[in-house]
Amino acid sequence: MKKDLLLPLLASIALIVVVGWNYLSIPGVPAWSEEERRLIASLSLDSLPPLPLDPSNLVADEPAAAEFGHRLYFDTRLSSNGQVACATCHKPELMFTDGLALAVGVGIGPMHTPSLVGLSYSPWFYWDGRKDSQWAQALAPLEAKHEHATDRVQLLHLISSDAIYRDMYENVFGPLSLPAMLPESGTPDGDAQQQASWNALDTEMQTGISQFFANLGKAIAAYERKILPGSTRFDDYAAQVVAGSDGDNALNNSEKSGLKLFIGKGQCVTCHNGPLFTNHEFHNTGVLAVSGQMPSMGRYDGIRISQEDSFNCLGEFSDASTQECIELRFARDANDLVGAMKTPTLRNISETAPYMHGGQMSDLAQVVNHYNDAPSSMLSHNEAKPLGLRIVERIQLEDFLMTLSAPLATEQKWLVAPDY
Repeated sequence: MKKDLLLPLLASIALIVVVGWNYLSIPGVPAWSEEERRLIASLSLDSLPPLPLDPSNLVADEPAAAEFGHRLYFDTRLSSNGQVACATCHKPELMFTDGLALAVGVGIGPMHTPSLVGLSYSPWFYWDGRKDSQWAQALAPLEAKHEHATDRVQLLHLISSDAIYRDMYENVFGPLSLPAMLPESGTPDGDAQQQASWNALDTEMQTGISQFFANLGKAIAAYERKILPGSTRFDDYAAQVVAGSDGDNALNNSEKSGLKLFIGKGQCVTCHNGPLFTNHEFHNTGVLAVSGQMPSMGRYDGIRISQEDSFNCLGEFSDASTQECIELRFARDANDLVGAMKTPTLRNISETAPYMHGGQMSDLAQVVNHYNDAPSSMLSHNEAKPLGLRIVERIQLEDFLMTLSAPLATEQKWLVAPDY
């Protein structure tokens, strides 16, 4: 071909490549279908409804309860060794995670610490959903041997003997009385000595102490309801897409391509949907068991534990009526829930490594590769199917996930320990 004909041809090809690469960035060009725009809008924080009421916790939105819970959350005296607080594992500076594969309190726990950001929107708590309210969840670590390793009687002694705590408690829940001849320790779920001390108490005293204990959980939950996600670069982009533009300056081309994969070929939005990027449901996605542990039964056991929990929505310490406990009453119980774990939020995902219920994956590339391959689990089941993403697509998907992080929409005073 003659040179005078070849050069114009090459210039035309180059122009086509440049235009194609920047197609998503040209103002006025419709880059998204109407269905894609709808999905993008549904993921935006602008679609997040007001925080739902918790009928099981009448003080959930009381300012005095949140102040009390804030103080409890950071206090290491609520542990057997005086070194562990809620903030030990759920660190504000790490988006309320701990950066470890497995939680470490008084001992090493069996699971990875999930983020608390936006968790108040969830109807279920823990990886297996064994608690049905945030206040019930807040109680469990206090008596768990690998976490705080204290008990409800010890906590009653602490709160009643501390003038500030006693005033804060009574301001929210009413008079606090310390029964005569109360043992130093006691719980129905502890070691032999703790159980013996508990069983020596009469039923009325046990009920009163457990109500006090439940109240501590309700105060901590009132504080944790303040922990909410902030607007990200993705949310800026979503707002522009909803407004009819392409948001040229909000995301780059690789991030936009990753978003397209997220809501399309990558099938991520199947489970990670809604403005918190979670459906709050439980799925078995073929994640290997935690090293040294048998495969977890997951939601299969979690639903049964929640139904038997004395602090559940239907229990005597709940403030809800039976009719208000819809989630617990109609929770699905099926064999296909074996090994199923709760879908975590993807907000702030770049700051909450490692990942999965046992911290089995150290970075997002591993996570994306796992879902791309979709291997069978040790229980020979995986709801996810292989995606067949090319390397460049996996990189684009990871780039998009990095756009989901931002400072919290939480007043700074709640993110640091109060003065003691």
